[in-house]
Amino acid sequence: QVQLVESGGGSVQTGGSLRLSCVASGYIYSGSSMAWFRQTPGKEREGVSAIGSDGSTAYADSVKDRFTISQDNAKSTLYLHMNNLKPEDTAMYYCVAPGPRMTAIQALHAMPTAIPVARWGQGTQVTVSS
Repeated sequence: QVQLVESGGGSVQTGGSLRLSCVASGYIYSGSSMAWFRQTPGKEREGVSAIGSDGSTAYADSVKDRFTISQDNAKSTLYLHMNNLKPEDTAMYYCVAPGPRMTAIQALHAMPTAIPVARWGQGTQVTVSS
């Protein structure tokens, strides 16, 4: 069974840092693009950062130079290092496996509704206070 399990969310003040982790089952992790999406109430889910099947990386403009995506293939784990957090980063963050043979740009801009539910984690809340 496909599983994505996130951890690492929490509450921080503006300027703080957090590291999100996502442990993925081997089947979904190997050869798949991986991404982090986020959602705030009343808004659509949006791509934050992604790693393509080719190893490329991509970031939303709003998080460039502050967030870093990385992966540990041996542990089937995806990370999102978030620095200099801002109140507008407050959201539920989701680990996603958009699919195989996708570049980071394609994964980052994948339509959330086109990604099967089974390829989403349960989400981890990040709250940044001013």
